[in-house]
Amino acid sequence: MKDTSITLHLSRVYSATKAGLALIGLVAICALMLLPLERYLAFTSIPGLAGHMLTEASVMAARPIQPRIAETVLEQEQHALAEFIARRWRIAETAASSFVSIAYRAGRQHSVDPVLILAVMAIESRYNPVAESVMGAKGLMQVIPKFHLEKLLDHGGEEALLDPAVNIDVGAQILREYYRRLGDQELALQMYAGAFDEPTSQYANKVFAEQARLEPIRQRARKQQTAESA
Repeated sequence: MKDTSITLHLSRVYSATKAGLALIGLVAICALMLLPLERYLAFTSIPGLAGHMLTEASVMAARPIQPRIAETVLEQEQHALAEFIARRWRIAETAASSFVSIAYRAGRQHSVDPVLILAVMAIESRYNPVAESVMGAKGLMQVIPKFHLEKLLDHGGEEALLDPAVNIDVGAQILREYYRRLGDQELALQMYAGAFDEPTSQYANKVFAEQARLEPIRQRARKQQTAESA
């Protein structure tokens, strides 16, 4: 009899517990169903909030990821110049790309137009990085080491001039130095060639003519890339 009473009691406890858990579950489901309604009421009851949030969300979704336009334009014009130089001077495009990239870096560092640097290379060595003259000029920009030893100290000395990066960097330094001293690009180029007293400025004119060939290539690349990025 006692066992029957205990069993009956446990059965009642089980039933009550089961009913309680079911009730808790029902309350939780109702709460979850009401939650979106509460959000909607709050969203629509505050003046301007709905429009603001929708507008902002739409703008964020529609806003394109802005490319690094300046860098892309720079890369595009360098690529165009390298292609032109490779065709015109019959050198490997990989080599032309390297020379152009170095010229841009040196130009930025020493405040010299990279297209002018490339034009000097064309006239001096026809883009031959191991060119040497009877006067002792070396490399792409035909730098005469004995006149610029102080600029070569950090690069390991005279033989470093056969490294395109060193040669272009030193050449750009020399161009900038002469321009600062003379205040005139034509005179600076004539001094660079060791022909300062030559009355017709033949060397400078050759460089300017080559620069004039390269400049439209740069400008077209800039316009094309800017149009594509717009």
